[in-house]
Amino acid sequence: MPGARPAGTTRAGDWATLAGRCLIAALFVAGAVQKFVDPEPARALLAGWALPGWAIWPAAVFNLSAGLALIAGIAVRPLAAMLAAYCAVTSLFHLVPEDPWQMSIFVKNWAIAGGCLVLAAHGAGRLRVRMGLRSGGGRDRLRGTQE
Repeated sequence: MPGARPAGTTRAGDWATLAGRCLIAALFVAGAVQKFVDPEPARALLAGWALPGWAIWPAAVFNLSAGLALIAGIAVRPLAAMLAAYCAVTSLFHLVPEDPWQMSIFVKNWAIAGGCLVLAAHGAGRLRVRMGLRSGGGRDRLRGTQE
């Protein structure tokens, strides 16, 4: 039956999955905005690792586009897996044992990676935007369907 909830899911679970996706996405969208508005701190971090400052721009675009796709529920499994890897790699920038603040960011990156891995394993859930033409001629609407 179209729109029926898969066994073991609840309306509250559907909304919790959407909220979780949006909360994780907010971190990536905010990170992108921060890079676009004030790129110097990110450039300095990259320079400390002998990486080119221009590398923040592809990272910012990836953060923004992946975050928005997570909110919409588009391509969640592959994007969440890529975001988990991104968090694991970027956590290394914060591996500074003598600095408790940096170590906190290091651990948070791994926690975010864990949330992304859950999304990669379970998908977007039922509440997401579906792309494509429908028989009624409508495009892009929030649907309650399983990925």
